[in-house]
Amino acid sequence: MKNTLTILALFISMAFYAQGNSVIGKWKTIDDETGKPKSVVEIYENSGKIYGKVVDILDADKKKNLCTNCPGADKNKPVMGLVIIKGLKKDGSEYNGGKIIDPVSGKTYKCFLALDGNDKLNVRGYIGLSLFGRTQTWQRVK
Repeated sequence: MKNTLTILALFISMAFYAQGNSVIGKWKTIDDETGKPKSVVEIYENSGKIYGKVVDILDADKKKNLCTNCPGADKNKPVMGLVIIKGLKKDGSEYNGGKIIDPVSGKTYKCFLALDGNDKLNVRGYIGLSLFGRTQTWQRVK
């Protein structure tokens, strides 16, 4: 019985550790220019790929904004609920191979995600080589 409880406790602690070291969850986006929080993006897995959807916009005046400059099927969709990260795959400690949409400009970039500890996520959007892009650091919502 003692061994069973030990194994169960170890399994539960490993599950919580793995969850804390995952990109899955809700993340607060931070404005590059002002340093203030802008929105909350929920990152989730679907069919082995990573996606991110805007689930909250922190500026009440912008909650009903549409993605007027977005391409294709995302054009004129509400930013709230918009899937802005699409199709990333795990590659070692990073997630890449997908795209990210800037809902303000409507521009689409290649993207990769990398955890910086448990509560910070580096999100890099770039064109061509990752050298030509910018990185935002998002904070995990607790």
